[in-house]
Amino acid sequence: MSSPARALAFGRGRLGAAAAAAAASLALAGCVSFAPEVPDTLIRLTPDHTAPAGSVARGKLSDAIVVLEPETERSLEALRVPVRIDPANIAYLKGAGWIEKPTRLFRALLAETIRADTDQMVLEGADYEVKGKTFIGGRLRDMGYDAQTSSVIVRYDAVRWQRGNEELERRRFEAVVPGVAAEAAAVGPALNQAANQVASEVAAWVKGG
Repeated sequence: MSSPARALAFGRGRLGAAAAAAAASLALAGCVSFAPEVPDTLIRLTPDHTAPAGSVARGKLSDAIVVLEPETERSLEALRVPVRIDPANIAYLKGAGWIEKPTRLFRALLAETIRADTDQMVLEGADYEVKGKTFIGGRLRDMGYDAQTSSVIVRYDAVRWQRGNEELERRRFEAVVPGVAAEAAAVGPALNQAANQVASEVAAWVKGG
């Protein structure tokens, strides 16, 4: 083959390879999104009980109630609302997500509810773990939608202990809102309702000593 012919064949080969690469890129772009999809609805938790405006809680840091961020499983570490399909499988609610990490939302809700119901100094976060008096921690086991029962479930294993005291108290709290459609517009308010019920029950437990 002459040099011009070889050059032409080489050029065609490079063009063919480039066209194949371009086609592959287009196909990949059609299947994969490299930018996170923003959900249509962002869910937050709003406390039913809040301390009134202008209210002041005074006291020593060493006497404060400290609410810690609960531990949880991986499905609640994401900013998506888990949907339990069956005991072994979990999906996520379409078109909805949490505005913040669910465990932090629940901690803030619980702290505000305890603050409103006890009129005591209530603080959030591990920064106060060595300074407070009463500590509320635990594990957030469920805060999502159950497809088998069409219900929203919030389940929290609370642990309470006192600084300098090795004795722990553990209690499970649970709220279920039945008959909820698997839609963001219905699941969001139901999650807020269930979380507030659990928070109120925990606050009563803490107040009762």
